[in-house]
Amino acid sequence: MMDREVVLRVLDRALIGALLLLALVLIGVQAARAAGGQIVPSVGMTRPVDGDDQTKISGGLALRGNLMPFLMAEIGASYRNDEYFGGDLDVRQWPITASLYVKPISQIYAGAGAGWYHTTLHYAESTGIANSTTEKFGVHVGGGLQIPIAPVAAVDLSGRYVFMEKQESPLIPEKFNPDFWTTSIGLAIKF
Repeated sequence: MMDREVVLRVLDRALIGALLLLALVLIGVQAARAAGGQIVPSVGMTRPVDGDDQTKISGGLALRGNLMPFLMAEIGASYRNDEYFGGDLDVRQWPITASLYVKPISQIYAGAGAGWYHTTLHYAESTGIANSTTEKFGVHVGGGLQIPIAPVAAVDLSGRYVFMEKQESPLIPEKFNPDFWTTSIGLAIKF
C-alpha cells in the first residue's frame, strides 16, 4: 500500500506537469493563431534502441505555427512506454517538446528540438525494486511530410530520433540506453 507522502508527491508532480502543459498549450495556441497555426493529434509507433525489440503504440498532440514562410515552430506533448530487461522494467514517458523545422517547400519539413521527459521506471513486482520517477532532458532530430486532403487539413507523416542520457537501473546491466525512434501519422488541422 502506498504511503501518504508518496501519494502527495505523485499528485504534486502530476499537478505541476499538468499546469506546465496547460501553460505551454496556451502559449502555443496564441503563437500558432498569430502565425497561421495547426493543431496535430497523432498516433505513432516507437521503438527503443536498447529495449526488448518491441514496437509500441504512442499518442501525441502538437501545436505548430509558421515563424517565417520557411520556418515552423512546434510545441508537443505525448505518451509512450517501452519494456526492458525481458519485461522486468517498463519505462513510461510523458515528453513535452519544442522543435524548429525548416520547410524547403510547404509540404516537407526537417529540423530538431529539445524536450522535458517525465519518466517513470516501473519494475515488475518479482524484482522487489521500488518504482521511481525522474525528469530528464533530451534532444531530437526529425522531419516529415504533409499531404493536403482539404483546404484546412492535411495528413501529417513524421519521424524522429530522440537522444537521451544513459539511464541507471538496479537491474543488470546497471545502465541502458533510453534513446528511441518514433514514427507517427496525424491530422494537421489549420486554424
